[in-house]
Amino acid sequence: MSISNALANALTGLNAVSRAADVVSSNVANAMTEGYGKREIELTSQQVGKSGSGVSVVGVNRYYDPVTTGERRYADAEVALEGTRAEFYDTYAEAMGQVDEEDSIAGRITGLETALIEAASRPDSEARLTTVLDAAQDLAKRINDAADVITDTRMAADKEIGQTVDFLNSALQQVVDLNVAIQKQITQGYDANALMDQRQTLVDQISEIIPVNEIQKDNGMIALYTNGGAFLVDSKAATLEFTATPTISADMTLDNGALSGLTINGVAVSTDAEKGAIAGGKLAGLFEVRDELAPQAQLELDALARDLIERFQTTDADATLTTGAAGLFTDGGSVFDTADEEGLAGRISVNALVDPDAGGDLWKLRDGLGALAEGDQGDATILNSLTEALQNSRVASSGGLTGIERSALGLASDIYSLAQTRQLNAEADLSYASARQESLEEIELANGVDTDYEMQRLLVIEQTYAANAKVIETIQTLMDQLMGI
Repeated sequence: MSISNALANALTGLNAVSRAADVVSSNVANAMTEGYGKREIELTSQQVGKSGSGVSVVGVNRYYDPVTTGERRYADAEVALEGTRAEFYDTYAEAMGQVDEEDSIAGRITGLETALIEAASRPDSEARLTTVLDAAQDLAKRINDAADVITDTRMAADKEIGQTVDFLNSALQQVVDLNVAIQKQITQGYDANALMDQRQTLVDQISEIIPVNEIQKDNGMIALYTNGGAFLVDSKAATLEFTATPTISADMTLDNGALSGLTINGVAVSTDAEKGAIAGGKLAGLFEVRDELAPQAQLELDALARDLIERFQTTDADATLTTGAAGLFTDGGSVFDTADEEGLAGRISVNALVDPDAGGDLWKLRDGLGALAEGDQGDATILNSLTEALQNSRVASSGGLTGIERSALGLASDIYSLAQTRQLNAEADLSYASARQESLEEIELANGVDTDYEMQRLLVIEQTYAANAKVIETIQTLMDQLMGI
């Protein structure tokens, strides 16, 4: 080997070591960066003729485990879905209130029952009749408020769906743009790893909303498709369309066309959270809240409101009522029509006939809503009948709660119990999904940057650089000796 060959070898060694140091520094600097793929320098020996001619840097490879990353993305989507469900059930249970709380729906029913009993013991007391009116109004308002929470939740879900679809369209187009940029970098011989990091972060965000499968294509490009077979990214980005509805009422549904569905490239797709084109992620969860969970909660609250109205809308509760007349509770001031139950919980109110502020007479609580004149102030017959109407067991007429006789308090308690059970089940599912997600994240991180290992590599790089520099120093000494001859 000639001195010139030795010098060339040492110089290539210095170049390779410098590149290796650059890779290590990049790994250490990005040890906590989301989406960063660990880099590994690839080296090979150079051959010129029959002699070795140092080392050559083939390139810098980005480490990526598609299996683990794919599983982690599915876990992210599952956590997002279960989190959306758990959040709704928590909201619903809170809107109902715990049974033992005074301000809950069940607590307001107990308050009305107590007020009626106390008024029956002193039917001549205007103060106690006022307490009955206040308790009835508090109960109606509490049910109204719970219904408003459900409606607000539906509208919030609808609004978030619109925002999420807008984000998806933007993110999908960015993936396509990055595909093009990565392909260009690779074909021109440049390092595209930083662009791949950016793309992975975007795909992670997309997959939390809609679980996607990633297909590797030529020159570093990828395609994305959902479990339901809908392609979101191929040669171009898919277009998702959704029209938000600013105001939603209880009778508005996807089935009757009052609410918008989702289309992908102009084709309507199922929004079912368990199966279909977008199943399994946050977007499907939002559709489930808007189209299934909240309407079911509304159905149950409407059933409770109907039960209350029907309890007091009979001659057993008030013997002075005429056929077709409203009882103590009304549908927004009118007689309840069984064909118009949707949204009843938001409309239930106390009959104006017993409300002095609305032109009614407080004594009608004692003497009957159909009474034409004030009767015996000591007669508690109707007050006792109203109490019995509230306490008597009857089968609810709707809401999927039929088949079992319950008191008004029992029905409210059972509805809350259902809400709480669903909440606990959703939280358990969320805990399981979160544990799986954390486990996969740990596996993914274990395959990522290990700073201890990088420090060990840095020591080797330092030693290798010093060795190559020593070779050059020795060659310089030999050349100086030759020049001195």
